[in-house]
This record gives sequence, C-alpha cells and structure tokens, in this order.
Amino acid sequence: MNNTYSGVPVGTLSGDAVQFLDTTLRDGEQAPGVSLSPDEKASIARALDRAQVDYIEAGSACTGPGERETIKRVTSLGLDATITSFARGVQGDVDLALDCDVDGITLVVPASERHIESKVGTTRDGVRETTADLVAYAKDHGLWVEVIGEDGSRASAEFLESLARVSHDAGADRFCFADTVGHTSPEHTYDVVSRLADLGPTSTHTHDDLGLAMANVHASLAAGADLVHTTVNGIGERAGNVALEEVAIALHHCYDVETVKLDELYSLAQTVAYATGIALPPNKAVVGENAFTHESGIHTDGTLKDDAMYEPYSPETVGRERRLVLGKHAGRAGVKAALDEHGVEATDDEVTAVVQRVKELGDKGKRVTDADLLAFAEDVQGREHDRRVELLDLTAASGGGIPTASVRLRVEGEERVASGTGSGPVDAAVKAVREALGPDADAQLDDYHVDAITGGTDAVVTVEVAMSRGDRRVSVAASDADITRASVEAMVDALDRLLASKPAVPNVSSADD
Repeated sequence: MNNTYSGVPVGTLSGDAVQFLDTTLRDGEQAPGVSLSPDEKASIARALDRAQVDYIEAGSACTGPGERETIKRVTSLGLDATITSFARGVQGDVDLALDCDVDGITLVVPASERHIESKVGTTRDGVRETTADLVAYAKDHGLWVEVIGEDGSRASAEFLESLARVSHDAGADRFCFADTVGHTSPEHTYDVVSRLADLGPTSTHTHDDLGLAMANVHASLAAGADLVHTTVNGIGERAGNVALEEVAIALHHCYDVETVKLDELYSLAQTVAYATGIALPPNKAVVGENAFTHESGIHTDGTLKDDAMYEPYSPETVGRERRLVLGKHAGRAGVKAALDEHGVEATDDEVTAVVQRVKELGDKGKRVTDADLLAFAEDVQGREHDRRVELLDLTAASGGGIPTASVRLRVEGEERVASGTGSGPVDAAVKAVREALGPDADAQLDDYHVDAITGGTDAVVTVEVAMSRGDRRVSVAASDADITRASVEAMVDALDRLLASKPAVPNVSSADD
C-alpha cells in the first residue's frame, strides 16, 4: 500500500478555494425508500442555494419523463447555483439533459475493469473514444462538463490518468475521482488524486461504506482536488455519501477554508430530513439533536461558566442553539439554570431537593422534561400548579374516510369543544386542539418524538413534544397505549405551561434573618 498520504500536512488546504457539488437530489434520492416529489426537490434546491452551494445535481434526466419534469422545476427557480444532470456515456442522455435546460452535466463513464467489461461490455479504448466525443458534444452545446470515472477507486491509476487527460483535451471542465462503492483508503486516494490533479481541475466523490468518506475527502483535498461531491445529512446508497455539513464545518474550523453559508446548515438538514423521512440521528455531528446538548453536571457547569468549555465551535455558527437537559447526570448548576430559565426562584436547599428528584427519575431511564422539572419544583416549594388548559375528552377516527377528531378542553375554567380533520388522527386531533384554543394556540411545535416503551400489539408509547411561544420553550412527555391520546395530552400540557405566567414565588428568607 502506498503510504505517501501519512506524511502530508493537510493544513496546506488553508486559504484554498473548495467548492461543493451537492447530489442529494440524485445520489441522495437513491437511498432505499426515498422518493422526492417535484415540490420537495424544489424546496431542497432552494435551501441548498440559500446555503450558497456552488453546484446542485438535480437528478438524472435519463430516468424518465417524471424526473425530467422535476429537473425542469429546479432549473426554472432562478437559483445562483450551477444546476446539473447526471448523464451516462451515451449521447441520448446529454440530449435529455439539454431538454431540461440544465447548466451542466456530470458525465459518468466506466473506469474499472469490472465496469468496463462486465457492466458496459466495451474496452478501455472504447471508453476513451466515447468520452472524448461526448465531452466535445456537450461543450458544443454550451454545457459545463464534469467527467466521472465510475468505480475509479478500483480502476488502474494509469487508465484513470489517461481518461482524465482525454477528458480535459476534449474540453471537460474537470475530472472526478469516484470511490463509488466506498472501497478505498486515504493513502490510495491521495496517491491517485495527486496524479489526476496534475492534469487539471479535479473533484472527489466518496461513499462511507468503510466509514472513511470524510477521511478520503481530506486526502483528496490535500492531494489537489478542489471540489467535493456531497449529500445533505450524508444520505445516499448503502452507507451513504460524505455529509455536506460535516465537510463544511471541518474545513472552516480546522483549516479556515470557507465553502458555504454555515448558519444555513441546520435549516438545510431539517429540510432534507423532513422531505426524505430519514430522521437525523441524535449523535450526528453538526446537526444531530445531541451535538450541542449537555446533561453531565461537570459539562453543564463548565458550559455555564464558558460557552466554549465543551464545544469545538458555537452552535450559532451552524444556525443552532445550545441546550442544557436534565437527567441522572445533572448537577446543581444545570438544575438551577433550568429553573432560572422558567422564572422559578429557589433556595439552595430547594435546588438540592429538585436535583435529587431529577436524578431519581433519570435513574429509571426516563427523560426529564421541563414539565417534570417544574412539577418537582412546585412539590418541593409546596405550590400547586394552576392549570390554564386541561384535556377533558378526546375522540378520534381514521377508518374508511378522512381522519377526524374532536376534543373537549377546559380553558381558564371554561369548557370548549372543537373538531378537526387531518392527514391522520394525530394531525386531526392537534388541529382540533388549536381550534379550541383559538389565538392562545399560537405556540410552535419544535419537536415531536415517539418511543414504544413496551412490546407487542398493546404497546404503550411515550410521546415527547417541545413547543415554544415567544422566548419561552417547554418540553413535555405523556404515555398511553393510544398514540393519539398521548400526543394530545403532551401538547395540551405543553400549551398549559407556556400559557401560564411565571410561577408565583413564595417569600424566601435567608438564614441570616
């Protein structure tokens, strides 16, 4: 194995221009179970453009009429990014891309013997000849052209060099090293990309089957590549592609290389997660729920004293906020900060008592929500919670027609009844609650999470919601065998807490009085 890369100072990237070609709408959509509508692709494309991504691969024009209409939808948005279509090594694909009014193509041709002989049934000379002809044809029609040697990481380096040389001579704007099956090491990547970069502008396309997608990107950049193929959240075939947000923040933080608008990254990640139905893992770098969340007493105390104590960069950098959560690892500083956030004043002894109850609940494997914390404080301080909103009755139906729901609430002592329809019984019930509350329901649902806590068809589920109203935010959990009831109870309890004024605080005398 060539170990040249091991001695290369990756820091030489500092100050160099690195661009992104995002393929979420093409390679990302090839993740199992993902199928994006034209509206969803347009929404993601707009989000990518807001983040100032340089190139957006909108799809594969050769896929079919529906895909071409979707690509046309993206090209009609008037985005600043260069919009491309994936094209195989046949002229018909280039013509279909031209019909979609794209700015360019990513022209994919076979590079490894496996792909040249077994998949396409041609020869190396045939690949070089076809590539030169198609590049010249696309350039004659005004397209930006990138040639990708498919399965390049398993191809002969000498053949890749010859293919890149032919591509550049024919007018290609760049040549891409593709680790199509996530096969290779950073050392091999560095060796091959170094040779390709000597011939002209070079890109890199990496997959994460060995968990080396990010390492291979950095090896490529150190070797002279200056454009990275990415997908948002790292979605894609099999183990996925390298994640746009991770490459962007790593280049910014470690090498002072600016690529995209970083404070758009979290919004972009959420847009893609919602459209694809692929939830963000809580421990995912940059955009995962836990990335800027602290529970440990030591970490919380340190973070309260110095924001950067346990974070490599501020959450605001990527459009996020820091969260301090409570659990069995919570300490006094974190609990006191959480009480202060909800306007609850407490003596040292009261804080100690609340900490103990928080730990006891955490030891049972339960999430400690804001509602739990406030209930503990009320109990310790001998206060009763004055409910503003209470669920009295709920009826929901979804079989055989449009899902409907009706609710009966007590609001400030007054009973209110309302109904609603929705895409499902939970959606219908939530709309009914909002209808019953009227203007008081102006809170935003920030997070909705469901866990099954028992097995079988009679499983009990826990629904946790986080809602905000103005500058106040509260999390609440509710459990029930009926997911609709658990969802509504959690939401009603959250609204009740948000609508309440700051809790009345009893007079507290100091030990010196």
